Amino acid sequence: MVAASLLLAVIGLPVMAAPAVALLSGFIPSTGGLMMAVQVEIWQKDIVSNLFADNTFLSKAFNADQYVLQGKVVHIPQAGTPSAVVKNRTTLPAVAVKRTDTEVSYSLDEYTTTPRVVQVTEEIESSYDKRQSVIGEDKEALVESVSEEMIDKWSPEAAAAATCYLRTTGSAVAAHLPSATGNRLAITVDDVANAQFKMNSLKIPKADRYCLIDSWMYKQLLASMTESARLAFHSQADVANGTIGKLHGFEFYERSSVTRYTNVSTPVHKTNDASGAATDNAAALFWQKNSVERAMGEVVAFDNPKDATYYGDVLSFLVRAGGRIRRSDNKGVVALIQAASE
Repeated sequence: MVAASLLLAVIGLPVMAAPAVALLSGFIPSTGGLMMAVQVEIWQKDIVSNLFADNTFLSKAFNADQYVLQGKVVHIPQAGTPSAVVKNRTTLPAVAVKRTDTEVSYSLDEYTTTPRVVQVTEEIESSYDKRQSVIGEDKEALVESVSEEMIDKWSPEAAAAATCYLRTTGSAVAAHLPSATGNRLAITVDDVANAQFKMNSLKIPKADRYCLIDSWMYKQLLASMTESARLAFHSQADVANGTIGKLHGFEFYERSSVTRYTNVSTPVHKTNDASGAATDNAAALFWQKNSVERAMGEVVAFDNPKDATYYGDVLSFLVRAGGRIRRSDNKGVVALIQAASE
């Protein structure tokens, strides 16, 4: 009021107008604060991160990481037919036979991220550490891409159907893959027992057996168990190492998605980047550790700090990786594929 009175006196206006001038100019506080106050916007220090699938299953394979820096193609020798065994041999000398060995191979692919720029002004103005966020998220995205490819490489193809394919046998449930329609038969405890029997009949080692199952099929599996069976299954979970339980000799890993097949009489595997279809069938993957192989190098970071053309840091990442089913006959891997239902 005093300031308003002085202002009116200087410009020659009546002092009686001081209250109105004070109110209009913001000298008198309004309810809750001063007139024309700055409204503060609050930025939290933590950024909401993207979501990535659990890829801990990658460690449960024959490790060929040492070959990543030695070349482009990895060769896996395959032993030929064992020597014949003769009981009470009467013909001498025995004829020597040379064993003919073969091989399977796979190429190492190069995965790279699109370069990302973090400008100096972004670092100054952001309340969170954008550079560290970019580094963490892009590395996660790179590993997830490799994991999706590895699942494809470990999924048996139609040529091995007799050895490697099983179908679900449970009650009808709605298809859960993004483009799939209609009903499918749910996975059950008996289906897991069938996978165990198939491996046992093929003389696959009983140690180090694993299953990768998607979240929907995992829910169906639990529904097929008795209460005591569920308790027994979860009692063998190892949260620190990513396993959710153990059943019929298989340690289980859960993932948001695994692999899929067509619905023809002999299902054909579809890669993760293939277009979806109404007839897509989800599948759980069973394997013995030495039946699948992965070769994965270290994630290499490229960093151009204070790039003059971008006014900030430019970051990108690279990793070399590859893998496959180790045996040419695909033994030791089983795809449990949904069966269609009316």
